Amino acid sequence: MIKRRGTKIVKIGNLKIGGDFPILVQSMTNTSTWDVEKTVKQIEKLEKAGCEIIRVGVPDLKSARVLSKIKKKIRLPLVADIHFSADLALESINQGVDKIRINPGNFPKKDLAKIVELCKENKIPIRIGINSGSLQKDILGKHKRVTAEMMVKSALRNIRLMEKLKFYDLVISLKAPDVERTVKAYQMLAKKVDYPFHLGVTEAGGEFSGTIKSAIALGVLLSEGIGDTIRVSLTENPIEEVKVGWEILKSLGLRKRGVKIVSCPTCARSEIDVIKIAKEIEKETRDIKKPLKIAVMGCLVNGLGEGREANLAIVGAGNNLALIMRDGKIIQKVKKENILRVFKKELKVS
Repeated sequence: MIKRRGTKIVKIGNLKIGGDFPILVQSMTNTSTWDVEKTVKQIEKLEKAGCEIIRVGVPDLKSARVLSKIKKKIRLPLVADIHFSADLALESINQGVDKIRINPGNFPKKDLAKIVELCKENKIPIRIGINSGSLQKDILGKHKRVTAEMMVKSALRNIRLMEKLKFYDLVISLKAPDVERTVKAYQMLAKKVDYPFHLGVTEAGGEFSGTIKSAIALGVLLSEGIGDTIRVSLTENPIEEVKVGWEILKSLGLRKRGVKIVSCPTCARSEIDVIKIAKEIEKETRDIKKPLKIAVMGCLVNGLGEGREANLAIVGAGNNLALIMRDGKIIQKVKKENILRVFKKELKVS
């Protein structure tokens, strides 16, 4: 059992994060926010995939002024991502978003005070988003490479700015495009503040490399109890971000959702086509939300043991046969050509 880091609790829409509340999966739309129809359609698809908090970019007033329309059409808490412009921040808050993401140090003090006061009035939290690619020039100095220490210094400076304004409804993120700096920055800041953290590796890359980097960094931090929301940033359809995020949480036993497939890597002992069967089962079960563990094992060596721990299992048994298991018990022996047909019938009654 992973012991969570103790943090303040922050309310985002109808959800709470921090403390012992579930770690939530977040993503961001890549549509033009002002295009309400396309943005809402993408949010609906993301929600179906398991997204629990959605962030939209707000680059201009045209985008800010439609946020209330978007919010009325969706069920997820809506976060507005804003840079530099106080007008965009104020308009987004007035439009009724559930959280804003800013870097406080990028705003003149008078403008920041206005943003904070309006957030207080509307009970809207603020995420302080520190990215290695956009660090303050005075912190970076003459250095070409941003360090984890610099990121933490920037975060603390921004946090103190907010605390001076008596605003404590904060979520913090510290993102770099690599595992080492991301992990180190979060670990360092976790020892200094008790605000909830949003985890992510920024600009992680394409689906393959980005998934690996994110899984390693988030896996390390989450296993240490650090993290309250996560986003896997991929150069890919954001639905894939949500899928990977859920797999990370499920792999650590932090959340349960949908099907978990245990399948062997195959070897000379395999009695069935594990690769083909596992791929087919992945397709067949991708829309199932109920927690379900399925094992696909090529032979009896490890197959029976894994099958005993699964809700449903297929185990190669030799002599052109496979075993179908349910909740640890063998319920059928089937010929290899009938495996998927029989298994799909059992899946329907699960």
